[in-house]
Amino acid sequence: MVAFDAERPWRLGRQVALRPEPFGALAYHFGTRRLSFLKSPALVGLVESLERHDSAREAVAAAGVSDCEVPVYEKALARLADTGMIERRGAAA
Repeated sequence: MVAFDAERPWRLGRQVALRPEPFGALAYHFGTRRLSFLKSPALVGLVESLERHDSAREAVAAAGVSDCEVPVYEKALARLADTGMIERRGAAA
């Protein structure tokens, strides 16, 4: 389990593939064989943009997430970090 820190840089896991779906996307981790559902296109866009920002918090702000929705998105990112779907940039392979 990885502690999610929104002030750190994150990216889609190197062993993770996203498959677009009408509801958002399926995320498949080839290492753990875990499948996760990203249940909104906005969350998919946020996850795909993580690598372009210096922190998850910056990515959330750039995605145009309203202040009242920030905790919801950060909780979703924390769950994705816990399951290895996203990983900290600079983390060992």
